Amino acid sequence: MDQSQAPVLEALAAFHANPLTTFTPPGHKQGRGADPRVLEALGPDVFRADVLATGGLDDRLDSRGILQHAQELMAEAVGADHTFFSTCGSSLSVKAAMLAVAGPHEELLVGRDAHKAVVAGLILAGIRPVWVEPAWDARLHLAHPPSADSFRAALDRHPDVRGALVTSPTPYGTCADLEAIAGACHERGTPLIVDEAWGAHLPFHPRLPRWAMDAGADVCVTSVHKMGSGLEQSSVFHLQGDLVDAAALKQREDLLATTSPSTLVYAALDGWRRQMVQHGRTLYDHALDLADSVRARAERIDGLHVHGRDDFCGPHLAADLDPLQVIIDISALGTTGYRAGDWLRSHRQLTLHICDHRRISAQLTHADDSTTTETLLRGLTELAQIAEDLRPAPRVQIPEPQDLRLEQALLPRDAFFGPTEQVPIEKAAGRIAAEMLTPYPPGIPAALPGERLTGDVLDYLRSGLKAGMLVPDSADPALDTVRVTADT
Repeated sequence: MDQSQAPVLEALAAFHANPLTTFTPPGHKQGRGADPRVLEALGPDVFRADVLATGGLDDRLDSRGILQHAQELMAEAVGADHTFFSTCGSSLSVKAAMLAVAGPHEELLVGRDAHKAVVAGLILAGIRPVWVEPAWDARLHLAHPPSADSFRAALDRHPDVRGALVTSPTPYGTCADLEAIAGACHERGTPLIVDEAWGAHLPFHPRLPRWAMDAGADVCVTSVHKMGSGLEQSSVFHLQGDLVDAAALKQREDLLATTSPSTLVYAALDGWRRQMVQHGRTLYDHALDLADSVRARAERIDGLHVHGRDDFCGPHLAADLDPLQVIIDISALGTTGYRAGDWLRSHRQLTLHICDHRRISAQLTHADDSTTTETLLRGLTELAQIAEDLRPAPRVQIPEPQDLRLEQALLPRDAFFGPTEQVPIEKAAGRIAAEMLTPYPPGIPAALPGERLTGDVLDYLRSGLKAGMLVPDSADPALDTVRVTADT
């Protein structure tokens, strides 16, 4: 195929060159109806590009096959059999993948470090999760993806599972041994889904960790807005092999997706694919060299330690690390990542990726250059100099790894949709959660519907909240009360 083409962008240019008088959505009619104050803030081109996909960009019958052509180009670019675009983010894409392999009361192996979107898929579909334990680093209080041996053991215990799902890379940049996990699954004819939301860039440079399709995954979900040049909510999911039916996957996506997809999102996805095919190698040569420099210079700042493969990779830890995720341990500064991140934003206009009880992280992409990284390094240097002002930081009571794991007493769907009540947090230990309680970012639930709450996990969440943790999905934002099932 001609990878210099960008079908959605070309169709949008043709629409502008020969504009239609539309009596269809969107109601702003190319921005003519938009409030001038909105136009001033957003710019008129946003509205000019906001064209109805079917009946606007293409005709009523989609006879030009614009979106299909764009998806086929993407599939060829990365070596997949099929690719699907989503304008509802990978939160939708991963649910579609799950529903394509498992249904109500069927079992799915899932790494317990999964994003809350995966838990939402379990709730919606009534899937019975079989949790696979992450590779816990008790020293650094960090979860890496589960090992292939953990998946193999879970497959032995549950031979009737319908599929497996692993998150790789994690938001901390650590990667699973996907080839070994795929091999363990395929020995039993079990499809593997990889939530690779943080890995859209991986196919485009050999110095980056191996991406899911090359490693043998059956379905791979990527968020192009995270590490690529897509707009927010842009996602693609790829399929290869015959263990997952392409028509079923498309139907599940259609079941969940909006019927009013954003042409803006489609266009940016289309353009990003062309950019990566034509210039990705050069762009990531520069980005990776820049990341190496940032890592080395940040490591020399007193009180900071930049995590690398020596910390995160090895037996019983992660298989690989994306060097573009610059993870910095600031515990020697005597404060928390929450306070450090807030100070950098309010005093140095720097926003960071992950801020947790002892770490901050800076996500680098092909869009960074010496200007942005020098700003980052100046901010980190000043952070180390003023750290005394950020002490003492409230202590987060983090349980041992084995105490973080909760008993799955009910199906997530049954707990979420069944009778519930709100109880004081002091009385919630021993009760079954009916909501997700998710420190965000990274968005991995500490407790999810159907799990029996313990005092250790509740103390962790309450102490984290006091220290600056965000738990956005709890019914009570202050966590004075917790939603639990009513009959337990």
